[in-house]
Amino acid sequence: MRNMKRTFGLVLIVILVLSIISTVSATGREFRFVIIPKCVHPWFDLVVEGAKEQARFLEEQTGDKFVIDYRAPAQADVVLQNNILEQSAATRPDAITIDLLDADGNRVVVESVLELGIPIVAFDSKAPDDWGLASVGNDFPEQAHIASERLVELLGGKGKVAIMRGFPTAINHHMRYLAHKETFEKYPDIELVAEGIDNDSIETAQQQAASIIAAHPDLGGFVSCDAAGPIGIGIAIKEAGKTGEILSVGMDDLEQLLVLIKEGVVDSSSSTKPYMQGSWAVIAMWMEALGRPTPKWIDTGIAVITQNNLDTYRGE
Repeated sequence: MRNMKRTFGLVLIVILVLSIISTVSATGREFRFVIIPKCVHPWFDLVVEGAKEQARFLEEQTGDKFVIDYRAPAQADVVLQNNILEQSAATRPDAITIDLLDADGNRVVVESVLELGIPIVAFDSKAPDDWGLASVGNDFPEQAHIASERLVELLGGKGKVAIMRGFPTAINHHMRYLAHKETFEKYPDIELVAEGIDNDSIETAQQQAASIIAAHPDLGGFVSCDAAGPIGIGIAIKEAGKTGEILSVGMDDLEQLLVLIKEGVVDSSSSTKPYMQGSWAVIAMWMEALGRPTPKWIDTGIAVITQNNLDTYRGE
């Protein structure tokens, strides 16, 4: 039923977009859209690819020009992200899309940008309801439930597990974290023995995972809350010589993770669709820039990646 609702919702959005394209006359206007991610990260490179492809499509259909302005903080830091948001707003773009690191920490700056009349769309996160913003993402708790349920099944319903939390105040990471815990709590023979915080850094995830593995030699498995986590975990598992002994169900679809799944170091992944998120963020920004109503929530869906579908998986 959830998949049917998501599909129906996207169909309605497509119809709305096509109706806008059919009624908007080419004016030679240039639209500039700013993308602000959590940090420099290969996952966001895929978001930008999707955004640029959608921009090219809109140029072909409308005759207008679409510029994608990508501005990434060097690391996941709310102050850095807010500074980039303020600097971006000062250039008066037609719209901004941001992956919120901390809704409370971002609030003042987001509200000041909205007061300037610059539309904002959230992506890979869910904006607080009172902001009234459109958000592009997926069912983050469901994504985590899929991953943790798979790990429980692989472990035969018993064993010691750990969670790599990502950036704890990031809305999507926190929602996944709570969902992982909720899943594990359903199984009396599953023991959550450790949690790591990688702050969306592969290197930090590797270090955290290595420490957890050393502290818990009988650890059965890992789940993650971000795209960096499973890559760092996979590297740590390989370095510890525990491939096949410690099971990991990952998050997202970065190439490094797909290699680890192919090698059998990581079992599988419950993935967002970054390319599609970038594409639909552009659509939402364009609609906002035209003063058209936008959906409050655009769900791009979840993909489950295993060795069995690696050759046919498409992260669109």
